[in-house]
Amino acid sequence: MGTIVQPGTAAFWLALLVIAGLGIVELVSMLLGASVSSLLDNGFSHHTPGESHSGLLGSWMSWLNAGGVPVLVLAVILLAAFAVAGFVIQAISSATIIGPMPDYAAITGALAAAIPVTRWASRALAKIIPRDETSVLHQSDFIGLVGTVTLGPLDQGNPGTVRVKDRYDNIHSLRAKAAVGYTIATGEHILIVDGSEGLFEAIPAPAELNLSNNGQNGG
Repeated sequence: MGTIVQPGTAAFWLALLVIAGLGIVELVSMLLGASVSSLLDNGFSHHTPGESHSGLLGSWMSWLNAGGVPVLVLAVILLAAFAVAGFVIQAISSATIIGPMPDYAAITGALAAAIPVTRWASRALAKIIPRDETSVLHQSDFIGLVGTVTLGPLDQGNPGTVRVKDRYDNIHSLRAKAAVGYTIATGEHILIVDGSEGLFEAIPAPAELNLSNNGQNGG
């Protein structure tokens, strides 16, 4: 291990390990029916539309474009940019007679490089991937929408995930449970009938709604 972790690169290897850990946690949470990414987004979106994030952390998150991509994706971009910048800095420094930079200097330089890269990359990604969050609309705006179960089945246990399209043709992945008395399989169409605190309640979509919305929410 000592030959892999060169002097001054431990922090950057740690960043890569954190990225791997986040991926594993997200995968396990999805298998259990509750996406960590969705939970984090819901936590950061517990404010009314138009209300600004409070405090220094909120300002930085907004500047980094946290509203453009999921928070977990933003964290992965930042950590990856930090690690790559750190390895490059130490490689260039080691190639000179100076040798590897001290940890504090390399970390400072890598962070300074990673922040603008994260801002640029998150803005670029926001243009090509759908934003899976509920903060762009009031939660009540989703009531009555027809969608498809993407992670199920939905019952009264752990929440699953449904995919819906809002009136602006934006795609959303929402945490949802089935209303009492229903079990809805993955791939089935649903109708959102209630919701609070980032969790929605759904029933099987009536046949007439299923037909009228066929193809609108599934792709």
